[in-house]
Amino acid sequence: MLLAKPEAHRLLHPRKEAAWLLGISVRSLDYLIANKLLATRKIGGRILIPHSELVRFSRADHFELISKAA
Repeated sequence: MLLAKPEAHRLLHPRKEAAWLLGISVRSLDYLIANKLLATRKIGGRILIPHSELVRFSRADHFELISKAA
């Protein structure tokens, strides 16, 4: 399934869109969130990832494997 091109000016991204922007699976993104490697915001029942968090995470090297929460 192809996703629509995400809006570059959004401040908060839903999980599926954030995973697409990072080039990882939603499951991998969930592991990053569970391991507190990505900060999130909750609005109602939605989990949103700030754009600044995606930029911060993508600028760093990550040598550890993405695995389930510790």
